[in-house]
Amino acid sequence: MVEVSVTKKYGERTVLDVDKLRFERGKVYAVMGSNGSGKSTFAGILAGVLKGDGEIIYDGKKPETGYMPQKSFAFDMSLTANMLLGQPLRGRKAIRDKARRLLADFGLGEMSKKNAKKLSGGETQKLALARLMMEEHELLILDEPTAAMDVNAVEKAEKFLKDYFVRSRPAIVIVTHSPAQARRLADEVIFLDEGRVEEKGSVAEAFGNPRSDKLKKFLSVNG
Repeated sequence: MVEVSVTKKYGERTVLDVDKLRFERGKVYAVMGSNGSGKSTFAGILAGVLKGDGEIIYDGKKPETGYMPQKSFAFDMSLTANMLLGQPLRGRKAIRDKARRLLADFGLGEMSKKNAKKLSGGETQKLALARLMMEEHELLILDEPTAAMDVNAVEKAEKFLKDYFVRSRPAIVIVTHSPAQARRLADEVIFLDEGRVEEKGSVAEAFGNPRSDKLKKFLSVNG
């Protein structure tokens, strides 16, 4: 569905250099790597919010894309109003009902009238995920989507992501520091080091028999 061959430089420093990374609908991809490995830069370029040199090739039309950046944001209005942003006026009752249901699913139902700017970091991530799930995306790019959540919230968020995947069958690209989360959610792992693909393969290959010493070290440190 999408093939990515891009580089990104800041001054003389190359922060990303990937070639022919392909993402297909119906698969979940975990992008892992240490801090500064280029994960967020890659996610931003794939989502179209950052520019890089190279090309992104689509099979047919550009997919409907949802993107959750590493720093989740909430608009200065109620949670319900946040959920309804960009939604059509037609069929408003059904849309409001869906927004109300998603907020309740994420444990935010009782806060629906609260100003979203007053949410904690974890609550803001829940809102951002719920807002993405208002649409049926073909490509979903999530940059550390649960990093600020507690254990129970992570478990719930991952369940909803799995349900969303079964329903919509998008390609999901998750940037994560957590090997455990990659194991739980992903079909394939892409391990970046200094902006380059150090290793790529199935979850079974990456965790069961990693070829790269750098990936082995990453897994040993991060569990």
